[in-house]
Amino acid sequence: MTTERETDWNAPGKPRKPTILGIGAQKAGTTWLSQMLSQHPKVWTPPFKEVQLFSHRFVEEHRQWLPWHFRRARQNIEKRWAARGEPMPQGLTDYLDDITAEPMFTDDWYKRIFAPAPRGNETLDISPEYSTIPDEGVDFVRDFLPRTRFIYLIRQPVDRVISQMKMHMTRKKQNPRTAQPWLDLLDDPALYNRGNYAEYVPRWQSRFGPDRLLILPFGRIATDPAGLLAEIETFLDLPPFEYVGLHRKVFAAPEELSAPGEVRDILRERLKSQFDFLEANLPAEFCKQLR
Repeated sequence: MTTERETDWNAPGKPRKPTILGIGAQKAGTTWLSQMLSQHPKVWTPPFKEVQLFSHRFVEEHRQWLPWHFRRARQNIEKRWAARGEPMPQGLTDYLDDITAEPMFTDDWYKRIFAPAPRGNETLDISPEYSTIPDEGVDFVRDFLPRTRFIYLIRQPVDRVISQMKMHMTRKKQNPRTAQPWLDLLDDPALYNRGNYAEYVPRWQSRFGPDRLLILPFGRIATDPAGLLAEIETFLDLPPFEYVGLHRKVFAAPEELSAPGEVRDILRERLKSQFDFLEANLPAEFCKQLR
């Protein structure tokens, strides 16, 4: 692991493309995956998660919130250094100035983000919205990243939507005592779009074979995190590493925030096509490990 403090931000590194892309799904463990792989001494990640180039380019509604995403990322980095009582390295300040200055979301901008990575390290971009980009976006990724490998985490459909609903409520500081606030959210199309495996998984599989695309079940993060990471290391040709915090929960919602049974029943019916797809196209053992 090369930390913010250890990175030579002033090194004359050449702009480069990421060699590893985490493409989703949202609320399926991508932050945990980022935290684990960022510990590996042969993997370099930017000082923020989710670079979002392909989301910005191919999903118009994402462009509305991505400037906020980068402003918040920079603020969080500055807060980390302030909490340690240390000034941020000038090289890191210059780097953040560069990647938050227009023009952003160009091919050259994307490659500059990974320029500080030490020579010989893999470079990682985990942006869960990538799984949702349209066919032309996946075609672009295929042509733009001809040697990159992809990791796609999949979660049980109802659990994933409930987790997304909890995230929404937590951000709004809501802790409803009745079912109605949950029911009011059920018609939000964003809840279903992020986990539309029946559409998105074939889209990525049609461009990338199993040597380039690794699909993993969310449940293994809890039941077998070391084995899951060992499989990822093999897929990425990384040497074995002892990770810290394997069982640490990431962005866990308050325990008292629990979806009513009737909401789960409605979601199970609405997401039937997703369950049917997963059961028909993925091994039974894989499906058992989705939660």
